[in-house]
Amino acid sequence: MKHFALLSSLLCAGLAAGQTLSCDLAAYKPQPGLRADIDNDLLRIAWQGEGGQELRAVLGIEKGQPLIRELAARKAGGAWIVLGRDLQPEFRVTSGRRRVSEQQLAPLRKLKIEITPEVLEQEKWNVFWDAPLSVPGRAGTNPGLPRSPDEIRRASATYNASGCHVKSDGARLEVSFPGLAMGIFSGKLMFTVYKGTNLLRQEAIAKTGEPSVAYKYEGGLKGFATAGAKVIWRDTARAWQEYRFGGKPNNDPFALRARNRLAVVERGGGSLAFFPPPHKFFFAREIEINLGYVYYRKDDEQSFAVGVRQPDREEMYRRYGFSKELWERRVAQSRQFAEGNFALYNAPPGTWQRMPVYFYLSAEDGRATQAAVLRFTHEDTYKPLAGYQVAVSHFHTHFSEQLSDAGTLDLQPPWVPVFRALGINIAMMSDFHSDSHPKDPGPLRLPEQKTYFEGCIRNSDDGFLIMPGEEPNAYFGAHYSAIFPRPVYWIMSRAAGQPLVEDRPGYGKVYHVGSAVDELEMLRREGGLVWQAHARTKGSDGYPDAIRDTVHFRSEQYLGGAFQSLPVDQSEQRLCEKRCFGAFDDMNNWAGAKYVVAEGDTYTKYPEDESYPHLLVNYIKLDRVPRFNEDWGPILTAMRAGNFFVTSGEVLIRNFAVAGAGPQRTITAEIEWTFPLEFVELVWGDGTTTQRQIIPATDRSPFGTERFKIPLAAANKKWVRFAAWDSAGNGAFTQPVHLK
Repeated sequence: MKHFALLSSLLCAGLAAGQTLSCDLAAYKPQPGLRADIDNDLLRIAWQGEGGQELRAVLGIEKGQPLIRELAARKAGGAWIVLGRDLQPEFRVTSGRRRVSEQQLAPLRKLKIEITPEVLEQEKWNVFWDAPLSVPGRAGTNPGLPRSPDEIRRASATYNASGCHVKSDGARLEVSFPGLAMGIFSGKLMFTVYKGTNLLRQEAIAKTGEPSVAYKYEGGLKGFATAGAKVIWRDTARAWQEYRFGGKPNNDPFALRARNRLAVVERGGGSLAFFPPPHKFFFAREIEINLGYVYYRKDDEQSFAVGVRQPDREEMYRRYGFSKELWERRVAQSRQFAEGNFALYNAPPGTWQRMPVYFYLSAEDGRATQAAVLRFTHEDTYKPLAGYQVAVSHFHTHFSEQLSDAGTLDLQPPWVPVFRALGINIAMMSDFHSDSHPKDPGPLRLPEQKTYFEGCIRNSDDGFLIMPGEEPNAYFGAHYSAIFPRPVYWIMSRAAGQPLVEDRPGYGKVYHVGSAVDELEMLRREGGLVWQAHARTKGSDGYPDAIRDTVHFRSEQYLGGAFQSLPVDQSEQRLCEKRCFGAFDDMNNWAGAKYVVAEGDTYTKYPEDESYPHLLVNYIKLDRVPRFNEDWGPILTAMRAGNFFVTSGEVLIRNFAVAGAGPQRTITAEIEWTFPLEFVELVWGDGTTTQRQIIPATDRSPFGTERFKIPLAAANKKWVRFAAWDSAGNGAFTQPVHLK
């Protein structure tokens, strides 16, 4: 206990005095390794970190402004290293008007759904093609364009705090200051520290009553002394860079295109890392260019600020092509992405939006601190798990088109090393979307398919398989992904009297598909699977609801749907809480077992991009990856059996089972996690409604493992699934088990 006896003598005598601080400690419970005390109008927090390190934060108020009077760290038994004094939390918010997209409205109109104000209000919150800060906007992307400059509002946070509230929650401590105002938002400022880790989370928690708000935020700390300090980071080529504040002051935050979305302040032998949440900070985009998500700002010769940020706009991705035709087509697409899609976050009226920035205090140097922070994301890779293979799906890389244009099949596209570096074993691609000639009756499509297959086999190996899938959007309704256990040649048309299958020289078996019946028959014969892409948004708005009673939806070939973090609402505890899980659970209430596959739905990518935060992946239960020239059937068989889980990467589910029979069952799940855990849950449906049991897990230490054993009263339950979520919004979930 002597390390956590918060005595005034531990603090340097130079801490400035502020206004009287009155803090409500009624919800605070002292515990070893996590303590808070009021002393001389300051709230002093001390906690046990990683590797024996000890951390402290001293909080106060001056003229209503919450301040961090001191941040410090020390090694066990060592001297305290002060990382910053008299630091002021800062937040800025930029907002625009949320609009539905024409892409969403098209399938609804085709389904003859009346586009009422109520429909628009519901569907706009699931939009992808929206860029609220792009004035005047790209014609045809959204109704109600052009945008006007007065739709965009910017505000910085101000504070009028007179005290604070201190709350214990398991192995964490929360300190909140009311009185935050930020333009159309109002709420509170909160700091959270976690026993067992060096993390400190600072967040604005605020809501707005205005309709149709889409927003982004910047958050950080200002007031660091420039003397003896520097900021270090790795650039997109993974080379170390540093800035020592010798230049002119900055007018705006200086965006760093830092690898891993991470930079570090070094001073006095210690360091302070700053970074955003690894996934929930990022709204869905078409591309993954690193836009600079951390910043420094030299305010004057004596002080600087650091924090996290999102830019105002997208950038055009790197164009490619040897031929003029392909180059110009990719330029047009690149511009379309940059102008039409930068959707920001949703802020429905009355929802508490959480806008966090993470800091990591350390008595080590900056490089050691960078390595410590990267442990939370396994260095931005998907950790190998015995008995599982990591699979991704739904990427439009225009591979066939690129190979043809290059004039060689022996071309490594830039996305292959990206996937390999992430630890991905199986890539289910979706070419023939906005490239090549998907609807061609054969003369163009078949040679393009052959090129596609050849390129995939030449870039696959014993541990990495590229499956040449497709997003055909042919006869099943809206958008869907399709994969087969082998390369399959097929054409999306069938002339009168033409057979379903024929042999063609140079290709072998070729399917002619002219209806949903034909398509389902092809899938049955070949053992293929399809699933609804981006259900209830984009070109699948209104689906799979519209096809829930069709033969193909209820078949074994229709696996279910896809999962992508779209939209992002910072008031939700889970990724894609309403749209994705709403469709997921509804499908299982409607029919037999339906599963969801994590999808990317992005385009070309390069090693310098930030791909990790935009991805969720599938861990498929397989001992090994089939080679390209082998049967890929084990992959599809495992998926059809639901033997896979979806994860952002920070939470892994090693084992999951439903044991027992009759009315009393037992759910067992062995999980591991990195960030402090938030909760685990059982979710079930009775064929009509969905319910859940949430088990708080805030008392667990970070970097933990545990085998949960949860009783389940199975009566009147049709299916059940398990999920685990951490404090940064990351998580993992199983596929549902239908009870018998």
